[in-house]
Amino acid sequence: MANSSSITHFLLLPFPGTRQLQLLHFWLFLAIYLAALLGNGLIITTIASDHHLHTPRYFFLLNLSILDLGVISTTVPKSIAVSLWDTRVISYSGCVLQIFLLAFLVTAEYFLLTIMAYDRYVAICRPLHYETLLGSRVCVHLAAAAWASGVLFTLLHTANTFSLPLCQGNAVHQFFCEIPQILKLSCSTSYLREVGLLAFSAFPFVGCFVFIVVSYVQIFRAVLRIPSQQGRHKAFATCLPHLAVVSLFLSTLSFAHLKPPSISSHSMDLVLAVLYSVVPPAVNPLIYSLRNQELKAALSKLITGCLQKQ
Repeated sequence: MANSSSITHFLLLPFPGTRQLQLLHFWLFLAIYLAALLGNGLIITTIASDHHLHTPRYFFLLNLSILDLGVISTTVPKSIAVSLWDTRVISYSGCVLQIFLLAFLVTAEYFLLTIMAYDRYVAICRPLHYETLLGSRVCVHLAAAAWASGVLFTLLHTANTFSLPLCQGNAVHQFFCEIPQILKLSCSTSYLREVGLLAFSAFPFVGCFVFIVVSYVQIFRAVLRIPSQQGRHKAFATCLPHLAVVSLFLSTLSFAHLKPPSISSHSMDLVLAVLYSVVPPAVNPLIYSLRNQELKAALSKLITGCLQKQ
């Protein structure tokens, strides 16, 4: 039995199997990580360099890509190192930092996705007031609020989590440090304080979810009233990528943390963690760019310009 004062490091969960399977995991995660870096990096560079994309919609998309890069960079490199060098050790401070960064980035991304739903609502339901309601200063303030809210929530939960006495060892049953896994190491009665804090913090998250649902109900009602088929198709094309990203993000994250304990297992926790921390940052660039003609044209222009300079 160890307490938090005597713990100097934690042991992460390695991917099970033979050495060959661990190396397969290494190459698979490396490929996903490089794809996420490339996809999100191209979106950030394209939006930043093309003044035609300096609109609220793409400003929020740029912020989303930055957050996605942060999420996948917080978890995957350490997991790659675990598989490559067959070491499970992460320092106490490293675990605290990993929890803080992941919780901050995921929380900020959730608030940002809520703001992006508002952006789509104004663009489709109140287009004449779009520039007034979403001016450049308003957009900066909304994005800053999402980032600041992530910092505030994360500081509160990280400080509270690591103030609990840890008396169940130091083995984390996940390939990265996260709050639910640390709570499992705390004494049986001590973690109730953090559970209460999580329940209290659920109110703004539920509020954001309700806001997203109501926004899309209004959006779909407005789109169905558009007389031309081409107009409806264009309106759907602007909001369906965001809806797909929100659905992927919320479904995997919610099931990972709200599933009944009776169906929980190390293998399922591992798969769900991959689905909410690794897959979305890698596929979000594809979702947003696949049918976005403006973004694809700007990206093609950027690549052509770089090739001509060479």
